[in-house]
Amino acid sequence: MASMAIFNSSAYSFLVSLQIAAGSYEAGVILRTPFPNIEKSVRNTLSNLSFQAWSKKRRLDETTETSLAFVLPAELLSRVSDHHPAALETELTDIQSKINAIAFDLYGFSEADRAAALASSGSTNDGSGDVVDDADDTEEDSAEAIDRTDGLLAWAVGVSFGRFDWRLATGEREPVPEPDPFDPLPAKSPGMLPDCDEPFHAQNGILVDDQGHPHDLPRLIEELLQRVENEVPGDVRSWLRREFFPLHLKQYSKSRRKAPIYWPLSTTSGSYTLWLYYPSLTGQTLYTVINDFIEGPNGKLARIRSDIAGFREKGSARSRDEDRALEALQTLELELIELRDLMLQIAPTYRPNHDDGVQITAAPLWEQFRHKPWQKVLKDTWAKLKKGDYDWAHLAMTYWPERVCEKCKTDKSLAIAHDLEHLYVEPESTARSHRNIDA
Repeated sequence: MASMAIFNSSAYSFLVSLQIAAGSYEAGVILRTPFPNIEKSVRNTLSNLSFQAWSKKRRLDETTETSLAFVLPAELLSRVSDHHPAALETELTDIQSKINAIAFDLYGFSEADRAAALASSGSTNDGSGDVVDDADDTEEDSAEAIDRTDGLLAWAVGVSFGRFDWRLATGEREPVPEPDPFDPLPAKSPGMLPDCDEPFHAQNGILVDDQGHPHDLPRLIEELLQRVENEVPGDVRSWLRREFFPLHLKQYSKSRRKAPIYWPLSTTSGSYTLWLYYPSLTGQTLYTVINDFIEGPNGKLARIRSDIAGFREKGSARSRDEDRALEALQTLELELIELRDLMLQIAPTYRPNHDDGVQITAAPLWEQFRHKPWQKVLKDTWAKLKKGDYDWAHLAMTYWPERVCEKCKTDKSLAIAHDLEHLYVEPESTARSHRNIDA
């Protein structure tokens, strides 16, 4: 812990920065950076400060859905625990100031050296004031913080899919104790639903934006918020249709890696949307969507056709509003048929594999996403898949096995990726060289 404190001090960062050319961090730079001798009493002080900083930083992450420390959204965590982000930030600033002061003394920095180090790190702190760090990730598509209401509703979506545990908000489940800083990383955050526990709503990874349906996602969100005694903020259905996916895409993107886990597959107009949960995706998911949600006796098409028949029976007695309603239903019927037929084309050969990642797994479905930026990403990914740029992916083997197997004969890494090492043929020159060495 004392070493962590030194590594995160302004003094150490300054010594590293003096050796860096064009922002290139290399192992040699770290090896050459001097590390101070630390007396036991000072080491104990640094260890204590380091642990406090880690603990408080982790507490700040308890409201970040994508963090392994996530417990609850800010709107709920502040009600069930002593969670005050502003106070934690102030305490972290104070701890950083103390660590900086100790590190400067250990390295023997003069006042001028200290000022230079703090200035180079973007800090205006001299060891006793606020630290301002401008080294945040500035990439355009990095993960972004979201406001309390959006965070609450996004959490409710996760609870509806069985990802998060709503009982933490009611006290029915005790929070997980704070781990040791050097414990192995957990498979799940404390806020996620433990394996084998009953979810808030039983489902198979498919929910729908369809008023009156038993798996209607907006209704589930509203029921959940009432269960945790939180006021329903505005029109949930409208928020889900217009705002949620762009927000979710930003939240689950960082360093050009985009990995949304809730997938909205919609009709052309977006008037009917099925939500798929990526971790539950299997080769049968599209068939389940077709048979249980679109087709079938209780499917959307059957209900729409029943309504259309009712309007048609009225004949000339229909009002103008009923004529408009009939026209809208007929349009939706055609869109649902189009969506069903597209899924029927994809389903027989669709074999999702989570090792391929979200972007490649979603690529064959690109036409069914209505969010234009994400649709473009997936369309480009699908084109590259067809071209052969991602032949390491399991999906490439599913769609183009002959091409991939042929490449495995000359590309050992590709053969290993597909567990086809027996296809790989060692180049003649390499094989001859190995024989000479053996001789």
